[in-house]
Amino acid sequence: MSMQKILEASQYIQSRIKVKPKIGMVLGSGLGIYVDQIQNKTIIPYQDIPHFKRTTVEGHEGRLIVGEVHGITVAALQGRIHAYEGHPMEEIVLPVRTLAALGIEMLFLTNASGGINSNFHPGDLVAITDHINMSGRNPLVGPNMAELGPRFPDMTQAYDPELIELMRKVAGNHHVDMKVGVYCSVLGPTYETPAEIRMIRAIGGDLVGMSTVPEVIAANHLGLKVAGVACITNYAAGIKPEKLSHADVKKVAEKAMVGFATILTETIGELKKSGKI
Repeated sequence: MSMQKILEASQYIQSRIKVKPKIGMVLGSGLGIYVDQIQNKTIIPYQDIPHFKRTTVEGHEGRLIVGEVHGITVAALQGRIHAYEGHPMEEIVLPVRTLAALGIEMLFLTNASGGINSNFHPGDLVAITDHINMSGRNPLVGPNMAELGPRFPDMTQAYDPELIELMRKVAGNHHVDMKVGVYCSVLGPTYETPAEIRMIRAIGGDLVGMSTVPEVIAANHLGLKVAGVACITNYAAGIKPEKLSHADVKKVAEKAMVGFATILTETIGELKKSGKI
């Protein structure tokens, strides 16, 4: 990917919005309805933005929403593309890199995940504290784009500890149970086998999904503060006898929307109050 593509995408968006977003969001399966919380919206379909790809997975609308939450300008990516759809890594992380070019300082990433930890149940919200990349893909493979970041970015605190602490504090203040865990990323599109889930549990994974990690890597490369929130939409394979379906994943995510919206919205409010954004 060239810087030219990032600049062309960001310049087009800037021509439509005339404001500088401070916070970026990526809204995963079933969580895109969070955009109802955003005020004074400008809506831009992905197909209008140079070099952005259309989304094809149900529950991923494929729109950029720019507006305000607690008076802070946010840019929300309503849906994402995935490696299992056949997209190269550079296309998957282009939207995040474009938001960085627009001026965001922090990024909230969300997803629907399968629960591996025995304390996780469908409908639970989990602050991601770390990840294990089992997808075999990394968006920084190839020549380094020095304009974006260093050749070897540090991933020791890929998910910002202060943002995690703040989200959990907000959740507690609003009586929302928010757990913490390590996210494991796999390529997909098949759900994992029970044997694979046993392996992931053995190496320290608490939840599993098919997204998020490429964007987290790209965001850390860019020097953005990152927070990840997962909605547990199902028990991972082999934990319960039921088979897994995307329709059920989407349904459970939508049911968890109230708690999710409260945490995200009020975390932004606290960041504003503290002067951190």
